[in-house]
Amino acid sequence: MVIGGGHDLTFPCVRALASADDPLAVVYFDQHLDVREQEGSGMPFRRIIEAQLASELHVFGLHTLSADREHMRYYQSHGGRADGFGPDDPWPERPTYVSLDMDVIDQAFAPGVSAMNPNGWTPAVAEAWAEAAGRNPSTVGFDIMELSPPNDPSGRTARLAAHLFLSFLRGLARRGSSA
Repeated sequence: MVIGGGHDLTFPCVRALASADDPLAVVYFDQHLDVREQEGSGMPFRRIIEAQLASELHVFGLHTLSADREHMRYYQSHGGRADGFGPDDPWPERPTYVSLDMDVIDQAFAPGVSAMNPNGWTPAVAEAWAEAAGRNPSTVGFDIMELSPPNDPSGRTARLAAHLFLSFLRGLARRGSSA
């Protein structure tokens, strides 16, 4: 589990858990695809694709107005899928890495991010996904990224990130139970 800075940090986390011989399923929650060519927080999933570390990629919360057409073509041409299942539906059966970019959440609830989302998820939706990720027996890694303390003077976004981390842990505690 990792809580940290820019979304570019997801790439080394996935790299530490996967290899081209044993790729992971990658599920991420983000308003952007994050497949830019330039180094930075907008590129981790391109690097994951290039290193052949993912057998499948699923993005949830993608905002179509934030998705560059060329990025969408690139993503889909490498097998990336937008949405496709819900938090309580079956998840990929292979080892899975899950990444939650805080900008998937609506700016009314999460203003302390590097790219605010005027039409994002509610905290309840993010909580349901975070807990489901913890419950999923295939989840081998989880991160929360893009919290920006300079943009969060009230600490509201940090408190929400902490709540989502605890929601993931609650799901982890419930693995294998019917609760």
